[in-house]
Amino acid sequence: MIIFHSLSIFGQTLIRMNSQHSFQKDVPKGNYSGLTWLGGERYAIVSDKAPQSGFFIFRIQIDSINGDIINIRTEGFRSSGVKNHDEEDIAFFPKDSTVFISRESDNKIMEYSLVGQLTGRELLIPPVFNDATTQYGFEALTYNKMTHRFWSTSESTLKGDGKQADSKNSVRNKLRIQSFNDSLQPMEQYIYLMDTPKSHASASVFAMGVPAIVALDNAKLLILEREFAVKPGKIGSYVINKIYAVDPSTEEPIHMDLPLPSTPPYMKKHLIVEWKTSLSLFRQDLANYEGMCLGPKLVDGNQVIILCADSQDQYKGVLQDWFKTIVISPK
Repeated sequence: MIIFHSLSIFGQTLIRMNSQHSFQKDVPKGNYSGLTWLGGERYAIVSDKAPQSGFFIFRIQIDSINGDIINIRTEGFRSSGVKNHDEEDIAFFPKDSTVFISRESDNKIMEYSLVGQLTGRELLIPPVFNDATTQYGFEALTYNKMTHRFWSTSESTLKGDGKQADSKNSVRNKLRIQSFNDSLQPMEQYIYLMDTPKSHASASVFAMGVPAIVALDNAKLLILEREFAVKPGKIGSYVINKIYAVDPSTEEPIHMDLPLPSTPPYMKKHLIVEWKTSLSLFRQDLANYEGMCLGPKLVDGNQVIILCADSQDQYKGVLQDWFKTIVISPK
């Protein structure tokens, strides 16, 4: 199932969605949860279950005409020498030639040098995020050099803001979308309402949240919503992925340290594309997309967005490390 939406009035139009690919010969099996573009063909990629804290360097070759992925190969792992902290996403900070990594186990966003060493700096997280759960803490992370803003959020609703969505309650997650400036200080905060889960009570494992955000040059954001339902016996399991566009410049920020108002000013969101992957006797394309980043522009000026899926170390030889791209208008 693929649903396309044209949003030229809003300013973001989906031009193309390319097929997902795996590169088992050149990409070691892993738990790839986030990626960021370093320039050229080089990308930094994090794994939430790597033995140590740090990141991989991948070379991702993109077709300059259609934006599809031609090939991926790895240049190895850059280790910090300390244990992994459930590292979920990564953002390149070109001003200082460093990367920041969001860590779900301690809900911190730490800075690393390009050789993998911790610098000692981190984003200053507002206290309201202190009650984020370790299962649904900081995951999405992005930075844009044109707008000079980092953006992040908890994967699911904070404890103080209400219930978290599960496979039975039909709750819509309420997420605080938080920005930070180049001085690593918290800035604007907005409230985002996710869709209602489509899952059924039969799911044995369920995950509903926002695993990735992309900050565009025009100050808009792309938000990846992901619903992952594992059915008993695994057959029938699926992932529903949706990418929405939001425009913070037209929205009303909320106070970052106060309880949510009774009628929150939810961000207006506009669906760009929706697709579903699944596991059945005849179809095994299940892909839990967790990473999404800005890629290069094509020869026609359109913008590539790159996504990676977490295969849980290619779980039981069934799941694969999927990568895919979509192409949007740059407006």
